[in-house]
Amino acid sequence: MAQSFQPPAPDSYTAAPAPAPARHGNVGFGILAAVVAALVAAGAYGGIMNAIDRQVGYAAVAVGALVGLAAGKIGGKNPVLPVVSAVLSVGAVYLGQLFFIALALSEFAHVGLGDVLSNPGIGGLNDIWKESAEAMDYLFLVIGGVVAFGTARKVSD
Repeated sequence: MAQSFQPPAPDSYTAAPAPAPARHGNVGFGILAAVVAALVAAGAYGGIMNAIDRQVGYAAVAVGALVGLAAGKIGGKNPVLPVVSAVLSVGAVYLGQLFFIALALSEFAHVGLGDVLSNPGIGGLNDIWKESAEAMDYLFLVIGGVVAFGTARKVSD
């Protein structure tokens, strides 16, 4: 005698687990993390350029990725964070280029970095940057911003 299949009673099913709560993060901490990441990345970017005596596009990509990652992971899903990340990344690439100039001047003049930063100051370094900037310098600024924007959007999902 074959047994027939009996479906379980409707109340014997277990409920599906609740969906994971949406991650909202903290926008303030996300921006703070992006600022810190931008400052660290700017120093590293300038140091790398000084060590190899030229700019590399991958370094600008890394700056953008680091800033966007910090903002998106800590700040969560907020539409302002990709924009802030892009702006901070452009600033970080620019500061990295200024830091590279300062390091090069320090080595060339055989003086301390503090002397270079205090003597011509940021205004003097900016004047040097404007006179020596080429299309690639501007391209690296754009690359850093675009990568930061995309990274912040992607990691916050």
